[in-house]
Amino acid sequence: MHSREDKIKAFGRLLDVQERLRKECPWDRKQTNESLRPNTIEEVYELCDALLKNDYKNISKELGDVMEHVVFYSILGNEASQFDIADVCNQEADKLMFRHPFIDWTGWKRTDGSDAGKAQEEKPDSVDGVLQTWEQIKQKEKDGNRTVLSGVPEALPSLIKAYRIQDKARNVGFDWKDKADVWDKVREELGELETELKKEDREKSTRELGDFLFSVINAARLYHLNPDNALEHTNHKFIRRFNYVEQKAKDMHKDLKDMTLEEMDQYWNEAKKQENDRTK
Repeated sequence: MHSREDKIKAFGRLLDVQERLRKECPWDRKQTNESLRPNTIEEVYELCDALLKNDYKNISKELGDVMEHVVFYSILGNEASQFDIADVCNQEADKLMFRHPFIDWTGWKRTDGSDAGKAQEEKPDSVDGVLQTWEQIKQKEKDGNRTVLSGVPEALPSLIKAYRIQDKARNVGFDWKDKADVWDKVREELGELETELKKEDREKSTRELGDFLFSVINAARLYHLNPDNALEHTNHKFIRRFNYVEQKAKDMHKDLKDMTLEEMDQYWNEAKKQENDRTK
């Protein structure tokens, strides 16, 4: 692997390349925060896809694409005389030191030149302890969250947002004492959903569906399962099996619409069996 000097040199090289592109490339010269935003979202999702597949080659590639966007936004910030990449890095380092008061930062300097200091409190003995400390400190920061849940971005996908809301509430003690009790809530919400569905009340059914999904996500969190990753794995599994059914239809020179449900189920089960055999 590379030395620290190599890493710093490589980062400087990326800065040089992006700064030159901003000056000389017609596309780069035209970009704004608003125009780059959709591309950034796409790059982050591509990174998430590589992470889910544990594809290290593409993780490295997609991290580079995300980093390029960080550099680009920093260039735009510099042009507006608001901030540059040094501010981005220093603010993050300062924030991390401030939010980890149980680490001895003696000899480490903050951006204002002050010493980060010795450990101010006992080191948490668990991940949960660290997260609880983190949430409490965030509300003490000058520009920190005014409320526990204000730090959850509005633009987050709903499933991830629900998980983050529940996780933040947990960090201040608002959680089930016994995780097994969550299943009573899941069953309760499912029952209420079924009741409204039978009444064919679309508006109430939608609300109850949201409550039911929220309770399932809560259960996943309590059992340390990531619902977003779980659902994505199932999405990929469905795609693989459905593609198998579709290919079988093509092999028989049939259109999927011309196949019976029984035929499609047969090939679906074939695909499922093949996957199960490969994992044995």
